[in-house]
Amino acid sequence: MRKIRKGDEVIVIAGRDKGRRGTVLRRVDDTHLVVEGVNIVKKHVRPNPMKGQAGGIVDRTMPIDQSNVMLLNPATGKGDRIGIRTLEDGRKVRVFKSNGEMVNA
Repeated sequence: MRKIRKGDEVIVIAGRDKGRRGTVLRRVDDTHLVVEGVNIVKKHVRPNPMKGQAGGIVDRTMPIDQSNVMLLNPATGKGDRIGIRTLEDGRKVRVFKSNGEMVNA
């Protein structure tokens, strides 16, 4: 079970975007994810007339390591660690470590 999933609200805790909040758009692999509005870089793009793409410099959101983000706890408004708890019916749910509440997702 992944502790950070697509659609989660996260806050960046390290790097040049420290303190920024954003929504996880997608997971790239086991350790990297793309967060909306975080780690935006300028990429030089070559024109491709077959696809109708113009060349130039574009802003692109690049992946960030999941160790540099924390899930945002709506009760406190801060980043929080995540644990996994098994319910009586056998389902596994994510819970915040600070207050034990389940993650809404």
